[in-house]
Amino acid sequence: MSNFHDKVVYQVYPKSFKDSNGDGIGDLRGVIEKLAYLADLGVDMLWLNPFFTSPQNDNGYDISNYKEIDPLFGTMADFEELVHKAEALGMEIMLDMVLNHSSTEHEWFQKALAGDKEYQDYYYLRPAQENGDLPTNWESKFGGPSWSKFGQTDLYYMHLFDPTQADLNWHNPKVREELHQVVNFWLNKGVKGFRFDVINLIGKSTTELVDDLTGNGKPLYTDQPIVHDYLKEMNQATFGRVADTVTVGEMSSTTIENCVLYSNPTREELSMAFSFHHLKVDYVDGEKWSLMPFDFLALKNILNDWQTGMSEGDGWNALFWNNHDQPRAISRFADPVNYHSESATLLAQTIHLLRGTPYIYQGEELGMTNPDYEAIEDFMDIETHNAYRELQEKGLSESEAMAIIREKSRDNNRTPMQWTDEEHAGFTTGTPWLKVVDNYREINVAKEVAKGSIFSYYQRLIQLRKELPIIANGSYEGLLLEHPSVYAYARHLDGETVLVFNHFYAEPVTIQVPEEYLNRSSRYLIGNGQERELTSSLTLAPYETIAFYLDA
Repeated sequence: MSNFHDKVVYQVYPKSFKDSNGDGIGDLRGVIEKLAYLADLGVDMLWLNPFFTSPQNDNGYDISNYKEIDPLFGTMADFEELVHKAEALGMEIMLDMVLNHSSTEHEWFQKALAGDKEYQDYYYLRPAQENGDLPTNWESKFGGPSWSKFGQTDLYYMHLFDPTQADLNWHNPKVREELHQVVNFWLNKGVKGFRFDVINLIGKSTTELVDDLTGNGKPLYTDQPIVHDYLKEMNQATFGRVADTVTVGEMSSTTIENCVLYSNPTREELSMAFSFHHLKVDYVDGEKWSLMPFDFLALKNILNDWQTGMSEGDGWNALFWNNHDQPRAISRFADPVNYHSESATLLAQTIHLLRGTPYIYQGEELGMTNPDYEAIEDFMDIETHNAYRELQEKGLSESEAMAIIREKSRDNNRTPMQWTDEEHAGFTTGTPWLKVVDNYREINVAKEVAKGSIFSYYQRLIQLRKELPIIANGSYEGLLLEHPSVYAYARHLDGETVLVFNHFYAEPVTIQVPEEYLNRSSRYLIGNGQERELTSSLTLAPYETIAFYLDA
């Protein structure tokens, strides 16, 4: 079996993790300072969001030099020390590679602007259409058109994101070679994992870019067949040459069929894929900036479809609830006010016992929540401010717009890590770049590790994945799929079974256990409620999760 099936990855958002020098911004030395804590949790790999040189228009996802560390976060010596010290504690480093686009401040773009023909072919530069329209009708994912004027010329350049993030022309072999060199540079520094940002967008339809007759351009730049060729080529030129490297692709608006191809080991593309469909179940008609209770059956069906489809095709899922672009899952899908510990452990167990590699986002192991900021000024995120303006333009009042922003902003998950009950939660001695959540005196590492139940629950889940091959390598089967409040599933391997029941609501519920599991010898494995035996009917308490192990 693959080396990464029993691994667990922890995501560090460096800007908000730990500030070592009092400037209010987390840094690499802060990560070094907390390595023992992460080793104690039991994780195998630390995924760090971008800390490369950047104007920081999109929090580091606009890179102006792929081989330099932004002084905001430290030095190359700090990074080398981090790799070395993490390794000594049994952990490896995964870096975030933003290879779909570069900052417009990158040397390549600047040379292109200065008229260098070779570098102009590093980007998508096109003239207006004959009728004066933009080169295509594709829309930017941050709103507005995906084309901006290229300097003083008659050309336009493509940016699927912010205008300061120019899409790189992967059709140009020189561009691919440059990006392979970037990956190899970090491999040589001892990096053992890569998370590739929006990597399924690199294969723009053809070199002839055309209008999208269906609307916004998405079908013409998402999951194009050539992406598989590019990934295979990158694999062979870079990480595929280094044993045990772990790779994950962030896949925008993707499909199960494509993610099977991206992650099936025989294809030699990537180790696994991130998909986001399960995190859109509280969007009204697919619109993020809207309010509705999450649709539990939709959530369950999506998780089940991906588990089943990826299993059947021998693909591999990256499993997660939280990341730097999502609100806190505990505030979205559970009840942190009345059932804090139960909510946090329910969400953890639901994904940690699935087939795939679990990712823990910083603070999740404490049950950190959304901040409930009062004013729009409390938010720093560019996307949030754009959305706030658009909501008001649509006629929503300030309080209606703020209600949506509070629930949906990416800043919900970017608040500083809560280490202690001291000022600013022990994150910084200065003024934090983003306000700390008010509940830090109750929810913090010091208190949780000393007498909480969430951190230790995560430790046990991580341990079980290493102890029981069925969790790392078993097949998946969805159970009780029609049930309106419980997500149940079975994992199977060599005649053994693990049964998992996850109850997502506050009203107690009684479920009937499928008969075929009742005549086998079973034992309680792990749960956040009462320890008990597997019987034909089980009553689950509010937000209860429970798992049983059945012998072969």
